[in-house]
Amino acid sequence: QFQLVESGGGLVQTGGSLRLSCAASVRTFTSYGMGWFRQAPGKERELVAAVNWGGDRTYYAESVKGRFTISRGNAKNTVYLQMNSLKPEDTAIYTCAQQSPRFDFSTIQSTGAMAYDRWGQGTQVTVSS
Repeated sequence: QFQLVESGGGLVQTGGSLRLSCAASVRTFTSYGMGWFRQAPGKERELVAAVNWGGDRTYYAESVKGRFTISRGNAKNTVYLQMNSLKPEDTAIYTCAQQSPRFDFSTIQSTGAMAYDRWGQGTQVTVSS
């Protein structure tokens, strides 16, 4: 059964760093783009970062540009989100998702969550002030 499992969340002080990991249970993971979403209490889910299947194209929300980096692992069945210079407003549940083959990577900024059809359970990131 296909699964996405996130890890690496936790509590960190303002200015600190965390690295989130998302591992897929099957090798077909490598043929799909991946994204990291976050949702804070009372707020809508937000696409934070995304990477295409080849790992050579990325997207970042304006709020995280220059601070977050998405990448694929050497084995291609893992995707990472390196988060630096964390702020209290980064506090949220972070969830990785697999892009649907029905959507092109170039459209994900406008399509958002609709372009992703498989989701992990999420991991909590809390940034204290």
